[in-house]
Amino acid sequence: MDTMRDRFAPVLTALLDEDPRVAVVLAEIGADGFAEARRRHPARVINVGIREQLLVGAAAGLALTGLRPVVHTFASFLVERPFEQVKLDLGHQDAGAVLVSAAASYDWPAGGYTHMAPGDVALLDTLDGWTVHVPGHPDEAETLLRRAVAAGDDKVYVRLSVLSNTRSHAEAPAVGEERFLTLREGRGGVVVAVGPVLDAVLAATEGLDVTVLYAATVRPFDAAALRRAVGSAAADVVLVEPYLAGTSTAAANDALADVPHRVLGLGVGRRELRRYGDAAEHTAAHGLDARSLRERMSRFLRSAGVPAGR
Repeated sequence: MDTMRDRFAPVLTALLDEDPRVAVVLAEIGADGFAEARRRHPARVINVGIREQLLVGAAAGLALTGLRPVVHTFASFLVERPFEQVKLDLGHQDAGAVLVSAAASYDWPAGGYTHMAPGDVALLDTLDGWTVHVPGHPDEAETLLRRAVAAGDDKVYVRLSVLSNTRSHAEAPAVGEERFLTLREGRGGVVVAVGPVLDAVLAATEGLDVTVLYAATVRPFDAAALRRAVGSAAADVVLVEPYLAGTSTAAANDALADVPHRVLGLGVGRRELRRYGDAAEHTAAHGLDARSLRERMSRFLRSAGVPAGR
């Protein structure tokens, strides 16, 4: 199966051909995939070199002229390094763009901590007006990328990863409409799985009497879906996110402000793992593999009196 990033250049090349508003801004990373597109659209495929602050600033300038810029590099260089430009050039000027990242939290451990960005979504959470897509499959990535480019002048972040679920939910209306998708229904709690952690969550919750919601879009947070899943009684909610643990805990608490509840936020830990390893080893070390998730969720739910299941 191809990866989410494998889809990126072909889809954007097609959109460049179809829509004269679309522009692509790169900082060397991924430039080879746009060689033909650059020959056809030299004014709308721009490589600024290894200058990430300029990457975002140039995109904001293009947006102010009426174009729809799509900006791409590793997450650590797209959100963290040029954060001032994201905040001011895009946010303060109310200029829209589509930021499309690669490498996610730890997709390329050999690159070291400079190429990891588990805090990217939490950092964008400090700003107003961002839509954040976290696809869990290449088909979903294509659907959400096309939606993001077509989204007027909104500020959108699309978080690509080499990690992927076995099955795509791109055909589900909820995914395209930025809503949580109900995959299982139970009475003993609600588990929200974000993007590429879904397969591990489904395996971890097998036999547990819980509702499983799937989120490929986390901002805006689908408070209404969570409320429906919880109902009016006291509830326990587990959030499993492929980035910094607890990133969406406040959003879940706000959604359930008038309902007695507890929230367990699982995700990438704050402690830096200083051995390179591979992505699967990082997943296990952060407790995001199916067995670790099962143990952590079962302890949390048992403490509320929920049977552990098989």
